[in-house]
Amino acid sequence: MLALAVPLSAAGRSLTGINIEGPSDAEPPPQPPSPAMYQLDIILKKGNNLAIRDRTGTSDPYVKFKIAGKEVFRSKTIHKNLNPVWDESVSLLVENLKDPLYVKVFDYDFGLQDDFMGSAYLHLESLEHQRTLDMTLDLKDPQYPEHNLGSLELVVTLSPKEGDMKDAYQSMRLSDVHRKAQLWRGIVSISLIEGRSLQPMDANGLSDPYVKFKMGHQKYKSKTIPKTLKPQWREQFDFHMYEEQGGYVDVTVWDKDAGKKDDFMGRCTIDLSHFPKEHTHKLDLPLEEGEGVLVLLVTLTASAAVSISDLSVNMLDESHHIMQRYSLWKSFHNLKDVGVVQVKVIRAEGLMAADVTGKSDPFCVVELSNDRLQTHTVYKNLNPEWNKVFTFNVKDIHSVLEVTVYDEDRDRSADFLGKVAIPLLHIQNGERKAYALKSKELTGPTKGVIFLETDVIFNAVKAGLRTLIPIEQKYIEEEPRVSKQLLLRNFNRVRRCIMFLINIGCYVNSCFEWDSPQRSICAFLLFVIVVWNFELYMIPLALLLPLAWNFVLIASGKDTRQDVQAVEDLLEDEDEDFDKDDKDSERKGFINKLYAIQDVCISVQNALDEVASYGERIKNTFNWTVPFLSWLAIVAFGAATTIVYFIPLRYIVLAWGVNKFTKKLRDPYTIDNNELLDFLSRVPSDVQVVQYRELKLDPNPSPNKRKKNNPG
Repeated sequence: MLALAVPLSAAGRSLTGINIEGPSDAEPPPQPPSPAMYQLDIILKKGNNLAIRDRTGTSDPYVKFKIAGKEVFRSKTIHKNLNPVWDESVSLLVENLKDPLYVKVFDYDFGLQDDFMGSAYLHLESLEHQRTLDMTLDLKDPQYPEHNLGSLELVVTLSPKEGDMKDAYQSMRLSDVHRKAQLWRGIVSISLIEGRSLQPMDANGLSDPYVKFKMGHQKYKSKTIPKTLKPQWREQFDFHMYEEQGGYVDVTVWDKDAGKKDDFMGRCTIDLSHFPKEHTHKLDLPLEEGEGVLVLLVTLTASAAVSISDLSVNMLDESHHIMQRYSLWKSFHNLKDVGVVQVKVIRAEGLMAADVTGKSDPFCVVELSNDRLQTHTVYKNLNPEWNKVFTFNVKDIHSVLEVTVYDEDRDRSADFLGKVAIPLLHIQNGERKAYALKSKELTGPTKGVIFLETDVIFNAVKAGLRTLIPIEQKYIEEEPRVSKQLLLRNFNRVRRCIMFLINIGCYVNSCFEWDSPQRSICAFLLFVIVVWNFELYMIPLALLLPLAWNFVLIASGKDTRQDVQAVEDLLEDEDEDFDKDDKDSERKGFINKLYAIQDVCISVQNALDEVASYGERIKNTFNWTVPFLSWLAIVAFGAATTIVYFIPLRYIVLAWGVNKFTKKLRDPYTIDNNELLDFLSRVPSDVQVVQYRELKLDPNPSPNKRKKNNPG
């Protein structure tokens, strides 16, 4: 029986990622007694002369390991190669050596069933204990045993483990937590500048190239540049570096094809161990297995940004030094270091029972942008106590802290139990609060409460400057899919914004129509006075007026912000709809002829979301949904008013034009951005306002409501 499968570093050549100590006072006898568990360490090195499965005369092989019918490991896919080199490691905890390791090789086919390339068995009973063995497995097809399908090279070590299985499993998970390097040691910043002389993949002699980056479990994907062999991306991606010696970044270039599998255009690898830190390196990387060159800028920055400790260790005990670090006197020192946040994950109560025993094995994951830490697992408990302290560096004060509770399962992926999302600007320092857990989409309550205490210290000047540069991208997540519920929701959001503009137009038109003589006279006099005395500084001044008016109303207790009940009604049944979509998509499968239609639908869906979000964010800027951003808008409008008042417009326009025309000359590798759109991207939309809003604790939830919002 399999107990655990833990993937190790893809670049690792040794098995130091997991270390479970056995009894130090026992010598291993020649024939050891049957222990409670064995640790099986495997390095999948490479394949030799694998079978051809594609029309191009190659294959895209990957490997699966199974024990007792359960999949315990899947390797990465090596494209267009019959002699692939994986160098991937895995460590397994095995209880029964009578179950052999079943190794299967497949050819990856996008959108179709993967082709079988051969299999082999590794009989664990025949392995010598505590000895590293180099093994070659000959691949065979059970239906055609005479066919030669190549071989795999492995390095295998089997070690008996004494002690309780649960203790070993928990030790393995905690070791895996630290191996995944939740405590990262630096940042790798990669600016994708351009491509030169890329290979034409389409019938028109051009390509639609995009780039994928992968470093360990971290992945990014660039935007697609249509119809060009000399794409200009000018995008920036940040990776976390977990090892002192650096690591490798795999870069692949693809041609986007609607309705069929994207074409592979080439690859290259960046060896970070060759680059000194705190320095920007310009790289011209030729593409292997393809044509052309990629131009990149790579910067390695040392950092100690996140940490995990017990509740007895308090980072803010040294708050005096931290306050000095983020004081106004150091506003222009290390602009990327905006602040620090500390999260105390204390306990949870009343969690949902996810196991057949009526209990759960909960653990908690805390995420801030691309930083991710997690607690240990508390077994068979619906009221776990973790008492852990997590510390993150804040790179963007508008980031959202996400705390998710999962139920650990040995034989499959963890079950979701609940989640809360807390914008950093909503944090009340030093306040211990009980947060009602929400569903996976953050649209409704689920069972359970989590107790957190959070503190955030930041520099307001750095935070304001950071607001005007592009927001940090998240790692690549699952591909978007067509959802009629999401399409309808975004359509309704756009309709609400359009109806708001229509109502303003109707109000203005009513003044022209003299529906109310008193109102029309006032509007006419105001129009004459403004037009007669108009100066350009009045534009930002006019934008200041609704901000000031809404602030006065809020300060006086008259909250003019829109009731979020309408948005909650929009999202009320979304959890059930998403589950229904998942089941429908599994039954229907993929049809190649519908790929193009799906791409169009996803584009329309995302466009509706984009339009609705920016309309709502503009509105929420003026109604003080995020006071920090509203104050920032006041500072910007006030500065604009002063500048335009004292400086003639022609000089301002001239300076703007000179800046725009000379920007590329002054810095050929500058990354284009729009400060206004970057600012608006930090303002939450109406949907995000609902997601980030705290739920009121219900001491006696009704069974019907609990069943309705059950995320399972």
